[in-house]
Amino acid sequence: MSSADTPAYSLTRPGTAPLDPPPLYSRLRDEKPITQVTIWDGRLSAWLVTRWEDARAVLGNPAFSSDQSHPGFPGQHPDMPPLAHGFFANYDPPIHTTMRSTLTRDFIIKRISALRPGIARTTTRLLDEMTRSERPVDLVERFALPLPSLVICDLLGVPYEDHEYFQQRSRVFVDGNATGQQIGQAWEELNAYLVGLLSTKRRNPGVDVLTRLTEHVDASTVTERDASDLAVFLLFAGHETTANMIALSTVALLRNPDQISQLLAGPTEAANAVEELLRFLSIVHGGLRRYALEDVTIGGVTISAGEGVIVPVHVANRDPESFTDPDNLDLGRANARRHVAFGYGIHQCLGQPLARAELQIALPELFRRLPGLRLAGPFEDISFKENTLVYGVNELPVVW
Repeated sequence: MSSADTPAYSLTRPGTAPLDPPPLYSRLRDEKPITQVTIWDGRLSAWLVTRWEDARAVLGNPAFSSDQSHPGFPGQHPDMPPLAHGFFANYDPPIHTTMRSTLTRDFIIKRISALRPGIARTTTRLLDEMTRSERPVDLVERFALPLPSLVICDLLGVPYEDHEYFQQRSRVFVDGNATGQQIGQAWEELNAYLVGLLSTKRRNPGVDVLTRLTEHVDASTVTERDASDLAVFLLFAGHETTANMIALSTVALLRNPDQISQLLAGPTEAANAVEELLRFLSIVHGGLRRYALEDVTIGGVTISAGEGVIVPVHVANRDPESFTDPDNLDLGRANARRHVAFGYGIHQCLGQPLARAELQIALPELFRRLPGLRLAGPFEDISFKENTLVYGVNELPVVW
């Protein structure tokens, strides 16, 4: 494929079907599933891997590195500063292994199960407050964003009253228009904030992640800087993705009202419904980025050492070879959990048990409490987050 024929990788979804991937990538998945695209205004090319099977082959292969320090790594920006070790999703072993292992205890299913009653209480309180409010209500501001923010603050030991400070800086991390310098500055400001909290936890320990991070520092498992960076990563990842998923799932369900009964049928059905929503929406639409450490053949195409790879999971999760009628939402889909919305391999999202718990509790309760829930205006008026690495809606005015 000549450079003139190489498309630019775009985050823009179709205006007429904003819940679907760009049609170009669906066509490429069907016709040329491993092809080259350009990024950084054409300054770098990378392989786009769009089939579900090939996506797993890349994400599960240690020959494809997540380390953004490699020259030519197809990252978000050409001027991206080196990411801190705490952002361990962008490192390979042993750094990845060390950083991730310090947090594993806090995200095991048993630990998350113990949080469910608290998540349910917070959900009820937020919905109580919503029902007492003048309508229309912005679901993002009043429910989708505060719920995961309150949960992650409680888990970490971060004061929720500081939520505006960390939410403003977290948005910079996923802003497709932000420069590397702006991202670096936002990270350093959040880091300084967390350093202060870690110091407080050392003097007044609690039953939270920040306290355990100070214990890891004292045991020389990680450095003080690593601990604060891990806290920044968790604070950002713990609310940004789930908040967008709650709001976007609400949009998808209101567009498919015949599916809501499946969500409300019981805990097993709700759990499966959440998996289908994760597959159908796949909000990390910036793509998972990798760098080939050696020559690797995927799907009959040889990706050479030193070349970059982008795996758009929102395209792979719509692969008709892996999911029947993939462009339709089916909350009863039998194999929905095969999706790669959380990634695959050793870098699969650590926080997925928490995200699942929040979605399994919040979405059924939202539609159970507000059976008449509907958009306050036309669907076409919804403002979607086009140029961000995590897809969602800016606001969601609703009535009931």
